[in-house]
Amino acid sequence: MPSMNLAMLRRTGEKSQAPGPEARTPELAQTSLDYLVSPEALASIKIDPYWPKWDSPWWHMMLLHEMGLTESIPSEAINWMLDFMEQHYLKSFPFKEEDVPAGLDPLSNIACHCQLGTMHQLLKCYGVEEARLAWLREWYLRYKLPDGGLNCDEAAYLKPKPKSSVVSTLPPLEAMLAYGDELSKEELSFLDDGARYLIERKLFRSATTGTIMDEAWLKLCFPRFYHYDILRGLSFLLKWSRLRDQFLPATAIVEAVRLIDDAFPDGLVSPGRQCFAGASSRFYNPETGSWSRQPARSFPLLEEVSREGSVSPYLTEVWQEARVNLASLLEAGLISDSES
Repeated sequence: MPSMNLAMLRRTGEKSQAPGPEARTPELAQTSLDYLVSPEALASIKIDPYWPKWDSPWWHMMLLHEMGLTESIPSEAINWMLDFMEQHYLKSFPFKEEDVPAGLDPLSNIACHCQLGTMHQLLKCYGVEEARLAWLREWYLRYKLPDGGLNCDEAAYLKPKPKSSVVSTLPPLEAMLAYGDELSKEELSFLDDGARYLIERKLFRSATTGTIMDEAWLKLCFPRFYHYDILRGLSFLLKWSRLRDQFLPATAIVEAVRLIDDAFPDGLVSPGRQCFAGASSRFYNPETGSWSRQPARSFPLLEEVSREGSVSPYLTEVWQEARVNLASLLEAGLISDSES
């Protein structure tokens, strides 16, 4: 007889659902696509591939990718981004300021794990030749912590018992997952250890105290960029379990599944927060050659697809895929009540 957890998961996986709304942003998407091949976009990438949030080419490209429009991104923009990422970023992650080579800006010339993991997914999906992405795959393995994850706070690596960050860990895991059967033994171990890291935290709870690590994670957002929410973590674990044919404890996912299903009983999912709301960013002043922090900027397409309370065809599709994967894993007996 199935447990209450398994019965609840099965009901959620088998729910019928009306089709989600169609995406209706062709003009706004085209505006972003046009911007990506403009002199302004090239000038921005030359200064810094990533900054400023949320209105540099990096963010336009990442949003289009999350909308499923990766192949529409102009090849010129992809090549510019690749070229300047390779030139701009130090190919290591220093733990101390004195380890940063002279002449490099620690906030501009050093990439963090979640930053690289998000762009890696786009470039892999676009079909960039693997030789130009190999340094990214090596990066994640080099900086994996003993608990199975990564941390974008360099100070974490100097602590006697370093702890990972969920936000820092998930984008690299997603990037690796996209390689499927192409992964090496060491890369598969990275993927499995990262999955266990999320399982031990039941996607959003402290592994030691059981308390919620960040209440914001319970509110879904779109686009995610590097941000985390429980649907994003759940989606990864379900895909990982299917790819690796690995058991997934029901206790690791049941609370997240229940929260999402209770919030969206008809299966039509809406953002509960905007990742850029109230945020600040670094901006470069070409006249002074210096950076300053100011309120972050967004752009029309980002504003349109991230409206709180408005049904998102993109999040709805992610939830529907998660439910399909959930049903498949239950059918295969890969979700159990066992904690191990």
